[in-house]
Amino acid sequence: METMQKVLLAITIIGAINWGLIGLLDFDLVAFLFGNMSLLTRVVYTVVAVCGLVNIGIIFNHLEYK
Repeated sequence: METMQKVLLAITIIGAINWGLIGLLDFDLVAFLFGNMSLLTRVVYTVVAVCGLVNIGIIFNHLEYK
């Protein structure tokens, strides 16, 4: 399970870096690589969002055990 958590966290960090690029440089790396709102771009955004939501659950789960 720990490996899965690390993968989810890595994907979330990649999404955060993309948002940082959008905010600082007005450059969307995902759209640049896969096309503006193409199916693949939308899949990447959805996967990042799901990983972020799962990470929220992981945080609260770890807080309960301390």
